[in-house]
Amino acid sequence: MKILELVRNNVKELNPYASARDEYQDSSNNMLFLDANENPFDNGVNRYPDPQQLQVKSKLSKIKNLSTNNMLLGNGSDEILDLIFRVFCEPNKDKVITLPPTYGMYQVLANINAVEVVEVPLSNTFQPQIDKILEVTNAKILFLCSPNNPTGNCFAVSDVEKLLENFQGIVVLDEAYIDFSEQKSWLNKLDDFPNLIITQTFSKAYGLAGIRLGIGYASTEIISVLNKIKPPYNVNSLTQQSVLDRLINRKEVAFEIQQIKAERENLIIELQTISFISKIYHSDANFLLVKVDDANFRYQQFIEKGIVIRNRTNQLGCKNCLRLTVGTKAENTRLINTLKAIQ
Repeated sequence: MKILELVRNNVKELNPYASARDEYQDSSNNMLFLDANENPFDNGVNRYPDPQQLQVKSKLSKIKNLSTNNMLLGNGSDEILDLIFRVFCEPNKDKVITLPPTYGMYQVLANINAVEVVEVPLSNTFQPQIDKILEVTNAKILFLCSPNNPTGNCFAVSDVEKLLENFQGIVVLDEAYIDFSEQKSWLNKLDDFPNLIITQTFSKAYGLAGIRLGIGYASTEIISVLNKIKPPYNVNSLTQQSVLDRLINRKEVAFEIQQIKAERENLIIELQTISFISKIYHSDANFLLVKVDDANFRYQQFIEKGIVIRNRTNQLGCKNCLRLTVGTKAENTRLINTLKAIQ
């Protein structure tokens, strides 16, 4: 597969914008920067941020055992997903494949970019239907969310591998919840599959949803094209510093992940005692999808008790399902006590 043949012609021919810090970077303190029309009075954030986020990428490179040239950082993974649409999909011409029920932003971004969406529903066990996916012709992008949102499960490794080997376009593997799974990330397979893009985020396991930072991992060829169209200063200085601090303190992150996974298992045990919950779906994420007798009614009961959960009953295959995020031990205790009270 020749990746550049999938890229929009106007993007291939584009001369990207070069910011002041793209043209010249120097970490020495004796340089006088009068090139970017910044306010000269130092308040900590008067200077533009590093447009390539080199310190963050360098730290990630050591952790993930990947070159910095295989990385793209964005204002949340949603920005990276939007860039992927704009690089590969011609408006009002191209189409992509999604596997509902799944993350709703794929559909939203497709609509924004005037790209047709072909939906191939997951099976009854929430796994990709390989043959049906590969029957779709001339699709530019296939979106796989694993662990999947809202179902919580990972896709079978063999299924993902078949799709990577046989789908004649870009495969975007959304691993926002991979840190909560026993299944390994596909990062070590990037060299094997030049059409693979993996997106991850600092919003979930790293607890940094408020700073909005997502990561895209792909071949150097794909990353170089994505870099052509990304905004010049899309990741601010405060975000970059917050992520660096969290990456340095990875033992705390690991502890929190283990706590969430332990609480997830405790929640499953307690939820099994609730009479109006008929099914608890397997989860590789930091949430649980549960089937209840009447999702709309139970959702409203939770609201009245001061607890906000997610009603997923309108999503394909999720009738009367609620999605419960795994909280702290105290939060989960309150959740269970509320469930027992309303039953």
